[in-house]
Amino acid sequence: MGNNIWFRPLVWMDYRLAVLFTVVLPLIILIWAFINKAEAIQRLLIIYWRVASLLGITVYLMIAQYPVAFISGIMARILIPICLWFWIDLNDEIEYYPPGALKLVFRSWRWAISIYSTLGAIASIPFLSCAFSETTLKTSFCRVWQEAPLMYKDYFHANSKPEFLGFLGMTGLVFYVICLAYFVIFRLGKQGRTAIPQ
Repeated sequence: MGNNIWFRPLVWMDYRLAVLFTVVLPLIILIWAFINKAEAIQRLLIIYWRVASLLGITVYLMIAQYPVAFISGIMARILIPICLWFWIDLNDEIEYYPPGALKLVFRSWRWAISIYSTLGAIASIPFLSCAFSETTLKTSFCRVWQEAPLMYKDYFHANSKPEFLGFLGMTGLVFYVICLAYFVIFRLGKQGRTAIPQ
């Protein structure tokens, strides 16, 4: 895949940060919130996991080298901060939640992942060309983003073909888009910015 890509270490660092900020920390905080019965934090993190599943879908699309992966990846980075700050009722509940380690860690993580996702979305803009040009997609400029997903495949799906994993990714993407469209078209007008309809 070529070794002359100067930003390869940054791409790998981004994947490592993604594992930390989008998987490990929110999972720990969610378990912690369940133990402490912090319902507002639980609800917000459950919403987060639904939205952030687009990152997992993107990994499977990357494995199959589908150009749409570059679009779904940047959309995930845009949607994650939105879903974490959108809900007025949950924001108010969390604001008035008693001070403590859980609240501090959660708020720190929410700010950190929001900044990380926003900067990541901005940094991903030049790579949108990979989604619209077959010629560009085949270059090291784009393929460097497929290296970590292919390593993931070797670890967790060694006996599966990229085409099958890509099919799973496309199926997940279609389902995701349908659910998002349903929320925006039918529920947002009635529900507004409350996580739980009154």
